Amino acid sequence: MARKTDRPSYRCTECGWSTGKWLGRCPECHAWGTVEELGAAPAVRTVPAARVASPAVPIGQVDAVQAAARGTGVPELDRVLGGGLVPGAVVLLAGEPGVGKSTLLLDVAAKSASATHRTLYVTGEESAAQVRMRADRIGALDDDLYLAAETDLGSVLGQLDQVKPALLVLDSVQTVASAEVDGAPGGMAQVREVAGALIRASKERGMSTLLVGHVTKDGAIAGPRLLEHLVDVVLHFEGDRHARLRLVRGVKNRYGATDEVGCFELHDEGITSLADPSGLFLTRRDEPVPGTCLTVTLEGRRPLVAEVQSLTVASQIPSPRRTTSGLETSRVSMMLAVLEQRGQIASLGKNDIYTATVGGVRLSEPAADLAVALALASAASDTPLPKNLVAIGEVGLAGEVRRVTGVQRRLAEAARLGFTQALVPTDSGTAPAGMRVREVGDIGEALRVLPARGAESSRREEVRR
Repeated sequence: MARKTDRPSYRCTECGWSTGKWLGRCPECHAWGTVEELGAAPAVRTVPAARVASPAVPIGQVDAVQAAARGTGVPELDRVLGGGLVPGAVVLLAGEPGVGKSTLLLDVAAKSASATHRTLYVTGEESAAQVRMRADRIGALDDDLYLAAETDLGSVLGQLDQVKPALLVLDSVQTVASAEVDGAPGGMAQVREVAGALIRASKERGMSTLLVGHVTKDGAIAGPRLLEHLVDVVLHFEGDRHARLRLVRGVKNRYGATDEVGCFELHDEGITSLADPSGLFLTRRDEPVPGTCLTVTLEGRRPLVAEVQSLTVASQIPSPRRTTSGLETSRVSMMLAVLEQRGQIASLGKNDIYTATVGGVRLSEPAADLAVALALASAASDTPLPKNLVAIGEVGLAGEVRRVTGVQRRLAEAARLGFTQALVPTDSGTAPAGMRVREVGDIGEALRVLPARGAESSRREEVRR
């Protein structure tokens, strides 16, 4: 009779996950046919106590200066990181192809380089000459910025011994492989090994490391989920490739907040920080136009003024079109139903309706509901909203306007940019100086800001009298 410890074990050749029985599909990486038998499972051994290299000390005696952040030279990235890069920290920056990850990190590498702070940029996707061409285009040249094209983990570690950098940029972690581990570059086992080796090197040397990560078609970071747990900071670089705006959003940060967002503008000469990005989301015009309404959205803790545009035309087909850009289709459809039922606007159901945002910004939070509803009503009545008006609030199915978070922060940003009127939910607090704030409880009250709707309401009141 075989002992319990002599039973065979199985391991996934793709990600290294092990189990005591054979499975056709690995539950960790979901790959089929990769679970193979290893033989008898080793008996459990007890690890003996080893000599302590650095004894434990009271927490008050730990030198916190060693964890002080150092600025990268890119203000918007420092904002997301919580002040800069901490020595020994490992940052994972993920994003879709073509969004500008390599351009941003090459700019960071050049601005961080100095005589006492060498920077090593390792590329596994391009040749050194190609990276040099990009550096010439964006002005990212520095004598203390070193460049290497490597795809072998051992060669990368050898470059670290030779250059001794204070900052390592690896583009990307999926292109580097270790000769000691089975599997193709970018596989689960290879990504885990490469990331683990670089994390150990960073902690031992006090070297900051920036890793570029690919994403899957679903937008998730490619590779094992363990990669996100091992690194100190996880950043997502996102944006529409047809627009200039790029956002760096913190998902995980051991050294700062995770609700900060950095704004960048991508252009032919490179990428630059945007301290005041609201101008990208607004259309400058002398007179108001029907079908437009302004709102203030919160990206993390940063308020951004954005413009919602709507257009309604008579439909030539039995099923009218509903097209959205930068807005959630489901919420726009809900606003149409509320306007038709609660706002008594019957013409919306027979028209083709187009709604969009300006500048490529995406509005997904419910605080933009009131602005979307007013833009649709303004387009349907061909009546412009008052000039310098912003609308903030969530609209429910009963037509009520609900409170949202950060109203004071949103109004302060609108007042700073020169807006003098605002529609907000009831009990939203005091108004900033120089701004006239009107509290509305339902969609009917909000629609009275339209001149045509306001005159109609006055006539109804006179008839009742």
